[in-house]
Amino acid sequence: MNYTEAKKEFIDTWGSLGSLWGINKTMAQIHALLFVSPDPLSMEEIMEELGISRGNTSMNLRQLIDWGIVFKTSVSGERKEYFRSEKNVQELARTVAKERSRREIKPTLRVLKQVCSIEDDGSRKTQELITKTKELYDLADTADTMMNKIVNQEQNWITKTLVKLLK
Repeated sequence: MNYTEAKKEFIDTWGSLGSLWGINKTMAQIHALLFVSPDPLSMEEIMEELGISRGNTSMNLRQLIDWGIVFKTSVSGERKEYFRSEKNVQELARTVAKERSRREIKPTLRVLKQVCSIEDDGSRKTQELITKTKELYDLADTADTMMNKIVNQEQNWITKTLVKLLK
């Protein structure tokens, strides 16, 4: 496999994985391209490389900027806008985890808390609803807290040990 094939394979695979962290395929492909590009890329370069429209590129770049993993940058002597990705893998993981928590987990926790806090009328149905949603709330809250603690840790012996245990 040569450089071009390997780069395409990475971008395609990263695009497919995008849905696992809450983004669409094109958004993930744009991120992958910027992530492995040694220099910032213009919108035109991104469009050409991925074969996507200006509107699709623009919309997805805005979303990546909103996520905090892509940044606008200037290139000396150029008037175009250029874009670069966060290159630090640990910082990227931290940012994605925080965004997923903010966008997905926190709203779910709010709903679960509301549902498990309903008035108990003594019926089996109500008690089951309260019990099960409380269990889900506790599990999701614990998982969110643990994930935030892990991704916010500097790369120290605890983090390294946890990563080794997870392998």
